[in-house]
Amino acid sequence: MEVIMEPPLRRLSKDSIKVWIWKEVIENIIGTAVLIVLFILDRMFSWPVWAGWILYGLVGLTVMGMIWAVFKVKLLQKQWRYGINEDFLYVKSGALKEEYKVIPMTKVQSVSTNEGPLLKKYNLSSVEVSTIGRMHVIPALPKAEAQKLRQQIALYSNVEEEDE
Repeated sequence: MEVIMEPPLRRLSKDSIKVWIWKEVIENIIGTAVLIVLFILDRMFSWPVWAGWILYGLVGLTVMGMIWAVFKVKLLQKQWRYGINEDFLYVKSGALKEEYKVIPMTKVQSVSTNEGPLLKKYNLSSVEVSTIGRMHVIPALPKAEAQKLRQQIALYSNVEEEDE
């Protein structure tokens, strides 16, 4: 029996870009605060000169990471796709390195939706599909669409839904 693989066509919400940018901003604020503390400690305790150069290198990497983050979130939103039928869940992800997953419904152990503060702000949810030894996440779907997808997966895989 030959399995016909369907290309995943459904997209994530455009608001996923906003969520991911906010996440990057928060992470970069924390990283910058840590770097500032390290610079202060460097001045207070007169660390060796090489320690200062390492800190300046970290600042450069942080700035490049901030710039890359803007492009990365747009690429991720553009590339993320998912699809579903009675037999399989199809997921395509990745900004630079594309990854395709075909998850058989017979291997699904649980399915749930999840929303943190950033997702909640934009009325989004993530769908988490658990198989033996692996968790697959479809991030940033409109809340109603995420709930519908969760119900479809639960129906097709014969598992109880977990609603968190």
